[in-house]
Amino acid sequence: MAIYNHDVAPDETFNGTWPFTARYTDAPGFRMHYVDEGDGEVILALHGEPTWGYLFRHLIKTLSRKYRIVVPDHIGFGKSETPQNKNYYLQDHIDNLEQFVLEQDLKEVTLVMHDFGGPVGMGLAIRHPERIKRIISTNGPTPLGQSNLIDMLQKNGSTAPWFRWIASAYESGTLEQILGQLDYNILSTLKLNGFERNEIITDSWLSAYRAPFKTPASCLGAIGWAKGFAEGAHQFEIPDDVVMKTISCKPSLAIWGMADRTLQPEFFMPLYTKAFPDGEFFQLDNVGHYCHEDAPEEISDLIDKFIQQV
Repeated sequence: MAIYNHDVAPDETFNGTWPFTARYTDAPGFRMHYVDEGDGEVILALHGEPTWGYLFRHLIKTLSRKYRIVVPDHIGFGKSETPQNKNYYLQDHIDNLEQFVLEQDLKEVTLVMHDFGGPVGMGLAIRHPERIKRIISTNGPTPLGQSNLIDMLQKNGSTAPWFRWIASAYESGTLEQILGQLDYNILSTLKLNGFERNEIITDSWLSAYRAPFKTPASCLGAIGWAKGFAEGAHQFEIPDDVVMKTISCKPSLAIWGMADRTLQPEFFMPLYTKAFPDGEFFQLDNVGHYCHEDAPEEISDLIDKFIQQV
């Protein structure tokens, strides 16, 4: 049995804030929603937890004037399907994205990754380095077989409020119950992960982030990602030495909101620089985990300049 998240209508624009044509594919084995706007070099933007393509609405509007920007919703998020008989672990998200990219035959791709879109995008890059031209992290991890990866993740998890909550809720048996009510507590969940600009909260904004999670059954994507951490079920894609060297030499940029309480810079910036020793790094002060909400214009400008340079 499959459930369409809140039956979010394809033409739902959330008061004009999401004016993009809805497209769908069954290539990954479920009905995946995506937008495909503009022409030119391909930008593939990957969201994380518990957001969807809506996070990139400013990026799409700005960069689609020069580039082709493709934004899929992961399984169980946004306007994509929420199957009840699927897994929602990292390795499954990588599988799904791989099938999507192969079906769309996306090449010379610039990856723009946020939150768990980071390890999903890096998994794609490891499997298909020949399809990736540039790698851009926007508060998104870049796992590339670093020797200290697990150590850094554990240190971050022991201090980050979001991951500490996951561990506590899982241990008490309340994780599924609480994340199954994201229609009610989406704002507190987003604030726990962190954004700084409270003025962005409008009825339309809140409706857009609530819409995918109207029932507990439609929250399986968010539950599965959190539960995967608690159970140690997520599996990072591991590159061999040749692939690691190939990817580490690609043009790369990290744009990091330094007020991120969920993916703390002190742990994730060293992982980025270890993976991409020649990569560029730009700090955004007073910008939180959801950097695309806090600094959308600045991020769009940085990405545009980076693509033009390399």
